[in-house]
Amino acid sequence: MRRLLPVTDQTVTTDSGGRPLGAPGEGGGEGGGAAQDHEWSLDELADAYAYPEPGPGEPGPWLRANMVSTLDGAAQHDGRSQPISTATDMRIFGTLRGLADVVVVGAETVRLEGYRPARARAEFAARREAARQGPAPAVAVVSASLDLDFSLPLFTSPLVPTLILTGAAAAPDRVAAAEKAGARVVIAGDGMGVEPDRAVRALAELGHTRLLTEGGPRLLGQFVAAGVLDELCLTVSPMLAVGDAQRIAGGPSVAVPRRFALVSLLEEDGFLFSRYRRP
Repeated sequence: MRRLLPVTDQTVTTDSGGRPLGAPGEGGGEGGGAAQDHEWSLDELADAYAYPEPGPGEPGPWLRANMVSTLDGAAQHDGRSQPISTATDMRIFGTLRGLADVVVVGAETVRLEGYRPARARAEFAARREAARQGPAPAVAVVSASLDLDFSLPLFTSPLVPTLILTGAAAAPDRVAAAEKAGARVVIAGDGMGVEPDRAVRALAELGHTRLLTEGGPRLLGQFVAAGVLDELCLTVSPMLAVGDAQRIAGGPSVAVPRRFALVSLLEEDGFLFSRYRRP
């Protein structure tokens, strides 16, 4: 993997005359860039994807999304993201989880992807302890109906109790079933559904300020439309899937497209690992 942006002393090498050799097709071709290509350690990835430090008196939540897309915009193949991913993408996936307080995910994604509870990883233990985090992030499932299989490990054996974000009008029997299974039900809406801004605030009130959402597309679309998404970590897979797969975000369009700024770009084997932030 190599860093393409931001450009630093590590991303750009020079020839004997001080001219940059870092970019393919410029000057010395691929020589400079190849010299910087190496397998990144988890510490390097954690540094590259660290959450921004809040300013004094600003411990507010930061919501980041992590998604993967093919060149033609497919977020899945045969209903799952794994076929368009790569081993490095999964290492970044694990790193983002290792840095988060909570992973927010839609109920449909839980069902399709077979979600399991997040696990404690020794590689992130020191960082999490220094940040006053628990041993692993909690998983927060967004569900209006609470139509979930509470016999799954996500509910029966999590290291940290699973949260369920729902509305105040959720069926009482489903709420009772969730709580009996050991989940913590968090109300984040006045009706049946969840209001994205209230979900973010509710998680922050529980002490979860480093938020990570892994989809699905409908949930991400709701966060975007509500204007509460702070950062998008997008892997661009060098594949073409065709078909009718969903994009990374779905739902009604926004009145004006939301502009984000590119802050980081890594590359390996044709995969691009980007970070965009809300200005």
